[in-house]
Amino acid sequence: MLQVNIQEAQARLSTLVDLASEGEPFIIVKAGKPMAKVIPYDFPQKQHRRIGFLKGQFEVPDDLEQASDDEVIALFEGAL
Repeated sequence: MLQVNIQEAQARLSTLVDLASEGEPFIIVKAGKPMAKVIPYDFPQKQHRRIGFLKGQFEVPDDLEQASDDEVIALFEGAL
């Protein structure tokens, strides 16, 4: 693994970060002693929407559009 002293890391930071982002981690050393390890950032996987995963789990009344606000609230609260 590449080891870079702290002064060189300061001078070449942009290049070194590009290397790390391409999967080439490196260690920053100070007076020959390892101080920090730079590794590529692991982006979380984007979650896909699962269209239709609630199909059959509930029923929407046919007259929902004609219902009053109070009736809709009561449906959500389980009062009807």
